[in-house]
Parts: sequence; structure tokens; C-alpha cells
Amino acid sequence: MFTPQLNIKRLPLLLAGAMLFIVVATSFITSFEHKYRLSSSTMHKWLTEFSGEALVYFIGWENRYFTQELPKESEPPALSSVLFELTTSIKPGDIRSLLGNELPGFALYDSTIIVAGEGTDYTNLAYESPPPMELLLSGEEAEVQDIERLEDPDPSDSEKPPGQTTSGKKIAYIYHSHSWESFLPHLKGVTNPDHAIHSKVNITMVGKKLGEELEARGIGTTVDMTNMTELLRKNNTDYRKSYPMSRTLVQSAMSSNQDIDLIFDLHRDSMRGKSTTTEINGKSYARTLFVIGKANPNFENNQKAAQEINAILDKKYPGLSRGVIGKNKTQGNGVYNQDLSDHALLIEFGGVDNNMDELYRSAEAVAEAVAEYYWKENGAKKE
Repeated sequence: MFTPQLNIKRLPLLLAGAMLFIVVATSFITSFEHKYRLSSSTMHKWLTEFSGEALVYFIGWENRYFTQELPKESEPPALSSVLFELTTSIKPGDIRSLLGNELPGFALYDSTIIVAGEGTDYTNLAYESPPPMELLLSGEEAEVQDIERLEDPDPSDSEKPPGQTTSGKKIAYIYHSHSWESFLPHLKGVTNPDHAIHSKVNITMVGKKLGEELEARGIGTTVDMTNMTELLRKNNTDYRKSYPMSRTLVQSAMSSNQDIDLIFDLHRDSMRGKSTTTEINGKSYARTLFVIGKANPNFENNQKAAQEINAILDKKYPGLSRGVIGKNKTQGNGVYNQDLSDHALLIEFGGVDNNMDELYRSAEAVAEAVAEYYWKENGAKKE
């Protein structure tokens, strides 16, 4: 009597075939029954979150041709780990995958750390904290304090390399999707971080400073100062439409100026001062963070630009940057208008507890890093 023997080498192929069957079967079922869409969502999560490298190894067990491009120092995952991750959606070594679906609000921190700055981990990543809409749209504002001397900052030209210029071309564009984001030290009587909003004393002041510092280094810059609260009110919409609204600003700027090459969307993080403040050479700075939307076709180019600027910043001002992180659509907007350019970045400047002195120092530091990156990429053009 013949007894079939299971070839262990064929096991990965059989498992891959089983997965394909489940995908097809699930798609077929969900086309008829709405109640089974959870299964479709689960399958989508498997296919989008399962490690690409592990998948290549998985296929390579059957055909070694697929593993030849993998890093030589990498090691294949254990079959038990692969099966465990596929069946439970829990990634060994990543506690977020165990708790993310069980604890309310925990998914807010489910971002990808691309480059970890000093002290950066999954407990202190940037997250969006929308302000109370009734307060945002009411027009009520706190009285400002300790701001008069900072309203018209003079750019520092001490670091300007002589002779470098974009020859009148405005190649950098700065805007603010959440222009209302303000800072508690300048809002009299306000202690609730969610209420750190203001129509004038806000992140746009940092954008203006950054623009002036870039100009001082020969990089022609346009700073959009649109009041996004007014734009949302005018269009009878709310916070959730802030990125589509700011997108129209970027598109308009790009259509009227073909020279735009660098696009920066400036924000203020919701994290507290402990995570967003550092001291460098005896001076206090607001820490920065680069955020890349992973759900756009320019993701790799944007990430490359962010990493290179971040590396320069980290070398010049150690500890200033919190690093580079990536977010997909389950963790935020996921695109952040970065599909419009391969040099489009979202930069978080400080948090609710930082003051303008700290923020302006950081804006100057970022301008130094951006200028060095740009001139390295494009070469200095003499006046």
C-alpha cells in the first residue's frame, strides 16, 4: 500500500498556494456578503504588513533565485515565526502588534521609525491631536503674551556662504496645513494642550522664520501664510479636510511657479516639552521630526531627502532631530500632499510647551541643513 510522504521542501510552496486560495476565496465571498468584509480587511492587513524580506525568504525556500538580492548579513526568519505572524498578526518583538487592536488610542503610536533620533522610540512619536472643532471655528482666542519682541525676527546671515544664490528663483515653498497650531508659553491662561490654538501666534511664525533663514543662505523661498481655520470655515468643512484644503494651495503655487523644488509643510507636535526640547551649547532648542507619508508614490524619494537633511542636521546639531518616521493611512493622513513632489516633507517643530526663542533657533538650524543639502544636490550658482 502506497503512503504519500510530505516533502518538507515543498511546504512553503503549499503554504503559499493555501494563502493564494484564501485570498481568492475571500475576495469571492466578500463580493456577495457584506458581513464577511472583516475577513477581507484581515487578509489586506496580512499582505500589507507582513515583512517584505520575510516574504522573499518564504518564497526562496522553494526557489533560491529570489534570495540572491537579499543583504548577505540578513538571516532567514524561522518558519515558526512566519506562521505565527501570519495566523495571529502579532509580530515577535513588537509589542504594538499585540496591544494595538485592544487598547483604545494605542494605534495612534503605530508609526514606522525610519531614523531614530536621540531618545526616540515608539512611546514618544508624533501624533495628531485635533483641537475641539467648536473652539477652533468659534473665533475665540486667548490673550497672547511674551511675543512682541519676536514678531519680526531678523534672519541671521552669519552662516550664509558667499556667492550662493538661486538667482531670484523661488525654489522652496513653505506652508502650514494646521496653521492654528500654537504654543502654550505664549497663550495667557491656557494650560490645556488641546486648546493651544491661535490665528496669528502659531506655527506660521516659524514658517516665516525658516523662509527668512533660507533666503539668507541664497535659497529663494515663498512662505504661504494662509489662515487655514478661515479657509475651512469658508468651505463649510472641518479639521479632517485640512490636507485637501492645503493641497489646493500647493497645487496653485506649483502651477504658477515651475521652479519649486523643495516643499515643506510645517507643524507643531502635540507631545510635551520633555520630548520636544533639548539643549545644545547652552541654548534651548525645539526638537524637530520629519514625517513621511508612506501611502504615496514618491515615498522613497521623499524618505531619501528627509534622511539626508536629517543626517546633516544631526551632525551640526546633535540631538536636535527626533528622527524620521513614516505613516500610512491607518496612522494619519498617510499622504500629506507628498505625492505632488519628490522633495516634499512634513516637519514637526517642537511641541505645545516650546516658546518662539527655541523654535526660531531650530528654524535657523534646519535652514542650515536644508541649504547644505540643496547646494550639494544642485551646486552653487554664482551671483
